[in-house]
Amino acid sequence: MRPSHSLWADAWRQLRRNRLAMFCLWLIGAFACVAIYGQVVYWRYRILDAPAPPALAPVKAVFVKVLMAERVAGRVAPYNRQDLGRQYSPPSWKHPMGTDGLGRDVCQRVIQGVRIAFQVGIVTSLIAIPIGVLLGCLAGYFGGWLDDVVVWIYSIFACMPTLLFVLAIAMMVGRGLLGVYLGIGLTTWVGLCRLIRAEVMKHKQRTYVQAARALGVGHYRILFRHILPNVFHIVIITFSLRFPAAIGTEVIMSFLGIGVQGEPSWGVMISNARLRLWYGVWWELAFTTAAIFLVVLAFNLFGDALRDALDPRLRTQRE
Repeated sequence: MRPSHSLWADAWRQLRRNRLAMFCLWLIGAFACVAIYGQVVYWRYRILDAPAPPALAPVKAVFVKVLMAERVAGRVAPYNRQDLGRQYSPPSWKHPMGTDGLGRDVCQRVIQGVRIAFQVGIVTSLIAIPIGVLLGCLAGYFGGWLDDVVVWIYSIFACMPTLLFVLAIAMMVGRGLLGVYLGIGLTTWVGLCRLIRAEVMKHKQRTYVQAARALGVGHYRILFRHILPNVFHIVIITFSLRFPAAIGTEVIMSFLGIGVQGEPSWGVMISNARLRLWYGVWWELAFTTAAIFLVVLAFNLFGDALRDALDPRLRTQRE
């Protein structure tokens, strides 16, 4: 008889057997390290330029010391450093991905694009996932008028074109990362809410929930201490699949001039590089597109493998 294992342990074993999934996980980890490096570079060159409130002055001093930002005071960040004598330089040892029309290093700008992409994926998930989980749990467990209200709300969101809704929110908030965060985060919780609601409705009829009620356990403790851990794998899967979708939406917004402003977002780089293809300057567009392709492909393939590993029905069949 096969010994019983937890869902997470069994899922990890299944993922380890999937070489493609492990390669995608390694690739995601590599991009995450690049994003962290890009964030450190961004902090080093921007932390001295941004005025800090008096209450936060000691915190800023600590960051300056830790990041050794005093050594780069007054200098231009490497991804914004212009050299008109090297504009449109093809890939070389000094500039592995070439330079753009202002002589800026494309490799450094692609790295900052990774930083922005991961920021958008993480921050928008922190906005959308709690909304979807909370509303889905409450609607699925309590039902009644609360369920009707939640269904009415997410039906309104679902019937609107997502991209247009995102652009409308971003335009109201203002251009920049804040508009991107709120525009994507406030409009992409609907799918998760539907899934959580359906799973909670199914689990509240299970034996363990009935037993907890018979013992006098409160509704919210049953919901968040017993039911939610049993459906949390849906949250993990949703995060892995919506992360690349958020990145793609940010690229489109920045390409249209509504998203990130004044920073080397991938959408901004593609918008600038597309006009230079007629002059044979292919490297900026090629490397930026390749970075987007690899990140999105890695997350999608890993998300599919994670969904297969965490699906309880497939787990039951394997056992």
